[in-house]
Amino acid sequence: MDLRHLRYFVAVAEERHFGRAAERLHMAQPPLSQQIRQLEAELGVDLFHRTTRRVDLTAAGRAYLKRARAILAEVDDAARLARRVAAGAVGHLTIGCVGSATYSLLPALSRRLSLELPGVDFSFRGEMLAPDQVEALRTGAIDVALLRPPLADLSLTVRTLRHDRLVVAVPADHPLAKRSRLRAHDLADADLIMHSADRRSVMYGVVLRLLHDAGVEPHIRHEVGETSTLITLVAGGLGLAVVPEPATALTLEGVVYLPLTGPTARVELAVAHRADRSEPHLARTVEVIEATI
Repeated sequence: MDLRHLRYFVAVAEERHFGRAAERLHMAQPPLSQQIRQLEAELGVDLFHRTTRRVDLTAAGRAYLKRARAILAEVDDAARLARRVAAGAVGHLTIGCVGSATYSLLPALSRRLSLELPGVDFSFRGEMLAPDQVEALRTGAIDVALLRPPLADLSLTVRTLRHDRLVVAVPADHPLAKRSRLRAHDLADADLIMHSADRRSVMYGVVLRLLHDAGVEPHIRHEVGETSTLITLVAGGLGLAVVPEPATALTLEGVVYLPLTGPTARVELAVAHRADRSEPHLARTVEVIEATI
């Protein structure tokens, strides 16, 4: 027995006529009658009462019809599911976001993903430093990362999405807050709040290189892990912070954001995933991320 026999049987059972069922199936009547006979022989029961005018189901036929319809519906559902999976429209993914992307990008991205891939179940982890994201990608705790390069892990596929300008978060009552823009050497005497060196923050290295190139010895007063905490400390007047421009989405009272000028005053934003991951829904998700940013 194969699915063809079930489809033939259902067609005859619903039409109650071999000729009409044959037309519905786009085949000749004699082969259809033969296939139904073969099915009955294999089952060892009569499925139909046949007369010269019509065909009626036997009790066994009525019971078999109910199960046959259910089987065919399950097969059709399985086929639709397989096609959706192949198209990247079904699955589950966890996306990790670096701090600044959490505030500026994640709201628009989550809406876009819901619209473009409604069958994929997404979860998000925000405020993740790049080293934590890399480790989470390795262990499978997250599937996709929005992070700041550079990355030295060859097991990851990394695509640059854009370059974000750097800005300086300044307490509103600080003398530098009156400026329209700042240069790196303007930070020579300022107390700085930095992302954590202990957690190998990419932004920590970016800011140190920026200041070093300007001949500035940094005065680091506080180190924190989250961008939101960093901006909160700026609002509290504890120092200045160099952050990617998307962090300006954090609009706290008492904080002014000033552009930082200079040829190196930019930082990359990239999307990354494990190179050995090739699921269609992951590839579709990366495409949506690239189209959104």
